[in-house]
Amino acid sequence: MAVQKFEDLLVWQKSQALAVAIYNVFKDNNDFSFRDQIKRASVSISNNIAEGFDRNSNADFTRFLYIALSSNSEVRSMLYLSISLNFLSQDESRELIEMTNEISKMLHGLIKSIKN
Repeated sequence: MAVQKFEDLLVWQKSQALAVAIYNVFKDNNDFSFRDQIKRASVSISNNIAEGFDRNSNADFTRFLYIALSSNSEVRSMLYLSISLNFLSQDESRELIEMTNEISKMLHGLIKSIKN
């Protein structure tokens, strides 16, 4: 059975969970520009999946999945930076980085399945 709505996509669900986790981890961070950027990038992942899905075009969906992939990479990059800036410890960031790696694999797999 084909997916009928973006909410059924596991990668969308996982990217929503990542955004919630990012919001929770950085809610008290006083570096407002860093906090806002990582929050916006995390929200962008699931939003681009949703927007692309509802375009009803494989080409458009794929384009938006690449944008989601880029936002996911931005979040991961910022998580590494958060370690260097002592916003998070390596242990605190490990789970979040793993979430971004899993989302990346899922997005690559979805893109590949659409192209085939």
